[in-house]
Amino acid sequence: MKETSIIPIISLTQQHHDDEQLVAEQLRHACIEHGFFYIKDHGISSTIQAAALEQTKALFALPLNEKESLSDSEMSRGYTAMQEETLDLANQSQGDTKEGFYIGREIPKDHALYNPAKLRGPNQWPNPEILPRFRPVMDEYYKELCNLGFRMVQLLALSLHLPSKHFFDDAFRDDPVATLRLLHYDGSIPSDPDGGIFGCGAHSDYGMITILLTDDKPGLQILSKTQQWIDVPPVPDCFVVNLGDMLERWTNGLYQSTVHRVLTLPVAADADDEAVGDRYSIPFFYDPTFDTLVECLSTCCDENANPPKYKPITSGQHLIDKYRTTHADFVPS
Repeated sequence: MKETSIIPIISLTQQHHDDEQLVAEQLRHACIEHGFFYIKDHGISSTIQAAALEQTKALFALPLNEKESLSDSEMSRGYTAMQEETLDLANQSQGDTKEGFYIGREIPKDHALYNPAKLRGPNQWPNPEILPRFRPVMDEYYKELCNLGFRMVQLLALSLHLPSKHFFDDAFRDDPVATLRLLHYDGSIPSDPDGGIFGCGAHSDYGMITILLTDDKPGLQILSKTQQWIDVPPVPDCFVVNLGDMLERWTNGLYQSTVHRVLTLPVAADADDEAVGDRYSIPFFYDPTFDTLVECLSTCCDENANPPKYKPITSGQHLIDKYRTTHADFVPS
């Protein structure tokens, strides 16, 4: 655990005009060296964080048949079953020992923007008579995280020495591909790396940035540059932020999309309730609008000394290509 000090904690507090650039430079260092960092003073209340985790637990406590009825594989919304996802095909002997639930921007089928091919559509909501607080809490938390995500991409623009902090605004302001994913790791199935059993197999995230809320259970690990697995424990009042493959692609590899995994720790032999080992977390994936072209930023490449390493691709195509490789039930339009 002592090695966790390599993961910086960055305060988003800004009292003076120059503070924003200072925060941006701290982000730049963290993005180049680690691809992971904590943020504090982020403006998201502990009350809504606790409520989101509470409702996550309530959702996964529903009977399996009720959860399975809340699945939309075409939109990649709603429920994903235990072991449905396999993130490390080379090293896993079975799927991840977790179940999940996707929530995106709510777009009714009669809305002009409805388009499943671009991941625009309605969510799957549990019966409000059974979970009356679930949708109001998740709607509020989703809105708060969208605002925080927008703030983070502006800081990232500054950190990349782009012409303005508003460089990415058009790609995120109106129609970002922004997704909450509620996760429940089964505490009755401890991870066994040698046996290929993981709460979440080793992988890098697909998109721009991920903002992670966790309960108080450890288990998250990142792969350091020296190829050592390093613990990233929960820190009170902090979110964990990590960069995805899309941002690494946009920055020509300058910013790191770091491989990470989750180990479900064994329950103590004298524990009264097997569920005490269960772990809950809520990653928020914040990505640009579906048709955004992702190509090397001018501040991250040079045709002679550092030419672009990746071909241009749209954000949406990049995400769909990734979903196909890891989700057994994903059936895009």
